[in-house]
Amino acid sequence: MTTPTDRLTPDQLRTLFLFEALDDGQLGWLAEHGRVEQRAAGTVVYAEGEPATCFFVLLRGAVTLSRRVHGDEVVVTRTGQRGVYGGATQAYLDDQAEQVYRNTLRAVDAAEFFVLPAESFAHAVRSWFPMAMHLLEGLFIGMRNAQTIVGERERLLALGSLSAGLTHELNNPAAAAVRATSVLRDRVAGMRHKLAMIADGRLDGRALHTLVELQEEAVARVAAAPQLSPMAAADAEDALADWLAEQRIDAGWDLAPTLVAGGLDEEWLARVRTAVGAADLEAAVRWLTYTVETELLMREIGDAVTRISGLVGAAKQYSQLDRAPYQVVDVHDLLDATLVMFKGKLPAGVRLVKEYDRGLPPVPAYAAELNQVWTNLIDNALGAMGEKGTLTVRTGRDGDLLAVEIADTGPGIPADVRPRIFEPFFTTKPVGTGTGLGLDISYRIVVHKHHGDIRVESAPGATTFRVLLPLTAPASDPEPAP
Repeated sequence: MTTPTDRLTPDQLRTLFLFEALDDGQLGWLAEHGRVEQRAAGTVVYAEGEPATCFFVLLRGAVTLSRRVHGDEVVVTRTGQRGVYGGATQAYLDDQAEQVYRNTLRAVDAAEFFVLPAESFAHAVRSWFPMAMHLLEGLFIGMRNAQTIVGERERLLALGSLSAGLTHELNNPAAAAVRATSVLRDRVAGMRHKLAMIADGRLDGRALHTLVELQEEAVARVAAAPQLSPMAAADAEDALADWLAEQRIDAGWDLAPTLVAGGLDEEWLARVRTAVGAADLEAAVRWLTYTVETELLMREIGDAVTRISGLVGAAKQYSQLDRAPYQVVDVHDLLDATLVMFKGKLPAGVRLVKEYDRGLPPVPAYAAELNQVWTNLIDNALGAMGEKGTLTVRTGRDGDLLAVEIADTGPGIPADVRPRIFEPFFTTKPVGTGTGLGLDISYRIVVHKHHGDIRVESAPGATTFRVLLPLTAPASDPEPAP
């Protein structure tokens, strides 16, 4: 409850340390434009996030100053010192800064304040302290611009690092496809040559027709061939090589691995011998071997192209270049796309564990920016663990919120550092290796843009960042983060 009372005189204002150096004219102006208000014990004088309309100076009583930190209200200051102030302290910046209260002021005891409207406070600062105002304005704008530039730089560095890994991942299947295509060309040429030898008049039409049917069956066997263990494959190759040697087929040991990989055995090849006769068996077997090998090579090319397509799809999902900025998304698709981008950066000694709750509904989100959050958290986790550890990505539900957890088995975050990790430009990394904006950017994306929360729990061997996102869109359109 606000109760206006008397105005202060210039002499009374001079007793407040904030105004003690002002002249009589300035004190008179403040006395005319300000007022005295009283607040009962336990009442909120102003609340964080509300429009900043007034500047408050404590005259008597005691107050607390608090801020919201990851969903909890944390008391920053408790004081009864006369003359302390708060409220619309950035009013002099006008529209260069969002004019909302940056904290919550609460009266602990019955309290009395000198209250100055925000526009009056802004006029006084701009008129009476022009040099100081320009200095403060320059500091504010310079810090904001630096934060924006460094933040964009960090995004580009992260994207560049992930792109290098993606290039490596794309190169492997691309090289495999090129190699398989080159070999396939040779095998098809060899197959044409063997077919000419078979069909030079020594086989009648029925035998040739049977051989073509066996070729089609060989193709079907390749598609259904079981995956043998190395020992079982070696035993099958030895047995088939012995059978080929018994049939007087040269270098049967060279043909056996391909035939076994295609699911062909001695019993099946005996049918080929029956169909073409002993004289043409070797030409027929080599022709069928080429058939099997071409199928295996085409399968390899297909797998490589599918892998490339998957990587490109993951890159598109990660960048969201062809999507609307704000959309309903499956958070698992975003996480998987980010993990694909990180595949080239995962050390051999780091194990990835995914624990997804696939029953979670899609959520409204800025997808590309959430991918930036996952990138920052995963990159920090990998940096903390080094070459060995376990990276766990977990999803679940927390009441009306969707929860995403990124956990690592690194050394943990020291207790004295933990309160500062979301501060802009704060970093524990060596100079030149970190900007200190990764978690600050993540915090602003999650809290300001998505109206969610981000929390951390840390102990040696177990650090978990927990991101909470609303399951439904806010009542009003989301606004860009400040």
